[in-house]
Amino acid sequence: MERSSALPPTRSISLPSRLQPTSFRVEAELNKLRVWEARSCSSSETLTAETIRTGLFGLAEVYRCVEELVYSSLTQQGLLSHGKVLEDALEHSVKLLDVCVIVRDTQQKMKEQAQRLQSSLRRRGAELRIEDEISCYIRLRKKLKKEASKCISSLKRAERKFTLVPSLKDYNLAMVVKVIREVNVMTSLVLRCILLFLSSSGTTIKNRHGGCSLISKLRPGEKGKKNTNEVGSVDDVLFCVLRGTEEMTTAHRKLENLVSSIDCIEAGLDVVFRRLIHYRVSILNVLTR
Repeated sequence: MERSSALPPTRSISLPSRLQPTSFRVEAELNKLRVWEARSCSSSETLTAETIRTGLFGLAEVYRCVEELVYSSLTQQGLLSHGKVLEDALEHSVKLLDVCVIVRDTQQKMKEQAQRLQSSLRRRGAELRIEDEISCYIRLRKKLKKEASKCISSLKRAERKFTLVPSLKDYNLAMVVKVIREVNVMTSLVLRCILLFLSSSGTTIKNRHGGCSLISKLRPGEKGKKNTNEVGSVDDVLFCVLRGTEEMTTAHRKLENLVSSIDCIEAGLDVVFRRLIHYRVSILNVLTR
C-alpha cells in the first residue's frame, strides 16, 4: 500500500505549547503501528490472532492521542476554518464503523459454525454427518471470503483519498490534517488485516469435481508446509480428518483455538470501535463549537 508522505519537518518553535506534546505522542504511536505493519503483515500465513490483537490495541492508543489532538485544536482558528477536512474525517469514520460491524458479523458467523462443527466432532457420529458438517463450514468460509474481498476492495478505494495531503501554509493545520489522514489509512489497514486473516486458506484446495468432500488435496509443492495461521490450520486439519489421517481430538483442539482467536480479536475490535465513536464525538464538538 502506498504510504502518505512523512509529517512536515519538525519546527517546534511554530507549534503551540499545549499542542506540541500531543502531536509528538500521536506520531510516536503511529510509528509503532508502522513498525507493526512492516513486521506482521507480510503474509496471511503469519498473520495470527495475537498479531492482529497487537495492532488493534496499538490503533486504539493512536485514537486516544488523536482525540487529545483534536480537542487541543479547539482554539486554533485555522483548523476550525478548514471544516471540510473535519467533515471528510467525520464521513469516513462512519464508513470505518460500518466495516467494524461487518467484521464483527463475519467473525460471529465463523465462530458459530466452528462451534457447531466442534459439537459434531465431540459426538463422533456417523462419518457422513461429520463430512456434511465440514462441508457446511467450508461453504460458509467460501461465502465469507467473497464478502471480505469486496470489503477489502472498498477500503482500498477509500484509502486513496488519504494518500495526498493538501498543501497548507499553516504548520499546525498541516500537521493535524496529516494526522487525521494517516489515522484513517492505518485504521483501514488494520481492518483489512482482520478480513485477510478471516478469509485466509490452509494448504488445501477444493476438489475441482465438487462432491461432498470440499477439501480434497494438497496444493502442489506445499505438502508438509506448516501453517501458523489459526484459520488456515483448521482447513488443514479438516482435510486430514476427511482423509482419515488425523484424529478428531486434534481437529477439535484446532477449532477450539480458532474460537479463542476470534474472541481475542473481538476484544481488541471492541476497544477500537469505542475509540472510533469517541473520535467522532471529538470532531463533532469541534464542528459545532
